[in-house]
This record gives sequence, C-alpha cells and structure tokens, in this order.
Amino acid sequence: KKLKIVGVNAEDASRTDMPYLIKFAKAAKDHGADRIRYCDTLGHDDPFTIYKRVKILANEVKLPIELHCHNDLGMVIACSVAGAKAAIDAGVDAYINTTVNGMGERAGNADLVSIILAIKYSSGFSGKYNLDEKIKLNHAWKIGKYTSYAFKVPIPINHPGIGANAFAHESGIHADGALKDRRNYELYDFEELGRGEPELLETGRQIIAGEYSGIKGFRNVYDKLEIKFKNDLEAADILELVRYANVHTQQPLTHDELRFIAKYPEIARKIFTMTP
Repeated sequence: KKLKIVGVNAEDASRTDMPYLIKFAKAAKDHGADRIRYCDTLGHDDPFTIYKRVKILANEVKLPIELHCHNDLGMVIACSVAGAKAAIDAGVDAYINTTVNGMGERAGNADLVSIILAIKYSSGFSGKYNLDEKIKLNHAWKIGKYTSYAFKVPIPINHPGIGANAFAHESGIHADGALKDRRNYELYDFEELGRGEPELLETGRQIIAGEYSGIKGFRNVYDKLEIKFKNDLEAADILELVRYANVHTQQPLTHDELRFIAKYPEIARKIFTMTP
C-alpha cells in the first residue's frame, strides 16, 4: 500500500549546525520526503531562534515543516507557533505536534488545547491564520479530564482553558469586571471548551461498577445513570463487559464509559478483544 505522506525526522534540529540541517533536509527531499520534522528535542530553542532557523530551512528546502517542541524551558507553545509562523512566512505549510494536556517526555510537549487557543486568540495570530474547520474545542474539557484520569496525571490548576482556575477570579477589580462583561478579564468563553455544567461529587455511600460487581450493585449504578435493561440476560451481558473493562483499566469506569458500554456493547466487545 502506497504511503500518502513521507515525513523525515530531524532529531535535535535546534542544536544542529544550520548548514548540516539544510543538507540533511535536502537529501531527504531528494529521496522522496514530503515533509521535514524540525525537532526541538531538548526544548533548547526560544521563539526568536526557532523562527529564524525554521524560516531559513523552509526557504532553502521548500518543503512543509512539522514542529515538534519540548517544554524544558517553559516555552513550548510560543516556540511551536513561532516555528509554524516562520514556515508559513516562507511560503510552505506548517504542522504542529501536540499531545493532550501537554503530556510527554520530561517537561512535556505542546498541549493541543493551548496551541489552538494561541492560534485563535493571540494578538499576532487571531484572524490571520486558518485552522481546519474540523477543529473544535467543545470536548476539550471532557477529553482533558478523561486523559488525566486514565493516565493518573493531574491537570495543573492554571492550565490554559481546562485548568480549575482558568476562569476563576478572586481580585475585587477582576471579579467586578468579569461580572460586568466577561471580555474584561476572559479572552475566550468557557462554554467554547465544553465547560459550565455543574459537577456532582458523591460524598456518602458509593456503589461502583467494576471487576467484582454483582448484579444488584451493577443495576444500582446504571439506575443512577437512568439506563434500564430489557431483561436479566442483557444486564448480565453488559456486566460482563464492565468487569472486563475494569480489569483492563485497573480503575473505576467513568460515567461516559459505562454509558458507552451499555449503548454499544458490540463495539465495546471488539475493543476489549473478547471475540476474534
């Protein structure tokens, strides 16, 4: 099967001598590369150096540039968008590698939500660069929380867009201004990220559906989700899938996971590879 895109990885590009980096990229192009990945592997670049280096590279090689940056110096978002701008200014397409919640080696990689927000709302980018119309943030809050839960890595409270304090105002001036007009102290709307719905936290007795659940406790959990089963056979079938999922994740399932299993048991069964 023919590959649609061939990308060549320039590891540690930010610390590579520019003439050698250009020579490497041109050799890749001559051998069929469609894209060059500029890797700031140690987070060594700053927004000014990466802009300069990527623009030179793009001008010399005339291939789309993919940015892969790390956050060792706390500049991963700035470096990623600066590098992308350099490629675009040189007349080639730009791509940015991202991860959910900025997870990655050492101090992490570029966070997906932060990159999108930077391109949509920062003064130098807003309205000047077009993101794919498929890119929407309405599930950002939920995806960020789920990833944090699945990987057991907390979301920093000051994380852009999805952190607990991203829309919190304490100062009297800030609180007053935000209440009068959210644009006084909020650059974008929390609803855009899928936030705003109240969350309920159970502080009393909890019945959890998991590996060792019996049918009564299992039904109690699904009753709270307002999900009913046609008969005992269907309930037992879903319980089996829930048990398997709990063994797989080694932690209680989220409400969304429980709903998915009940609504799409055949898909869940394939995911869990319970049948060939």
